[in-house]
Amino acid sequence: MPGFFERVYRLVRQVPPGKVISYGAIAHMLGHPHAARTVGWALHGLPEGSDVPWHRVINSQGAISISGRGHGADLQRALLEAEGVEFDKNGAVDLERFGWAG
Repeated sequence: MPGFFERVYRLVRQVPPGKVISYGAIAHMLGHPHAARTVGWALHGLPEGSDVPWHRVINSQGAISISGRGHGADLQRALLEAEGVEFDKNGAVDLERFGWAG
């Protein structure tokens, strides 16, 4: 049976372009509703060049995570915008419109 990190990667690979999902939603879908931070750790530890679309995972408020601010946050936003995901004036994504339910 695959470990938790590999299960995270499998699920995130299913998120289609132009859609986002929260760390907490991934944790919940994997049967560990209190493991949102662990999902973040799994994605943070991805090697460069990974095929996991980490940029499609945002926080439950529809924003890029505070811990990801800086160069990584700019890259994440650019990758999402290139897929058609729109941000409001406060930097949040409309989860009703762009959220992926799995």
